[in-house]
Amino acid sequence: MKEIKVLGTGCANCRNTIALVEAVAKEKGVPFSLEKVEDMSAIIGYGVMSTPGVVIDGAVVHAGGVPSRSKVESWF
Repeated sequence: MKEIKVLGTGCANCRNTIALVEAVAKEKGVPFSLEKVEDMSAIIGYGVMSTPGVVIDGAVVHAGGVPSRSKVESWF
């Protein structure tokens, strides 16, 4: 199971990133848990200075702006 965290304060880009990650994971049939992290100190703790950020299994895989669909697909 993939443990996914989307880091962000709830902006439109953060919501779009969550929707995209969920859609791709479901399309690929990958079991996952998704957590939204809005606490700025937690976000900075990952070293992410621009949101949205995406963390998969403890590793930051993206920061800043909505990732492309192809990039999200490469994570799964």
